[in-house]
Amino acid sequence: MIQFDQTLDLSGLNCPMPLLRTKAMLAQMDSGQVLNVIGTDPGSPREFLIYARQAGHEILELVETDGKFHCLIRKA
Repeated sequence: MIQFDQTLDLSGLNCPMPLLRTKAMLAQMDSGQVLNVIGTDPGSPREFLIYARQAGHEILELVETDGKFHCLIRKA
């Protein structure tokens, strides 16, 4: 199991709020820390993959379970 430093539950929020709140949380974190994001917006996983690639962050895990996605992002 991957250890994480912060959790951000975005369940019930729709685009663009999940990505905006994730960006804001990552901005407050130190390089190398891991953010655990939980959400329900079906478009968010794709947005997170694109954002992470552009910003240099690393997606450690991205899974969907029972209508929720779980994403672990290591800050660059």
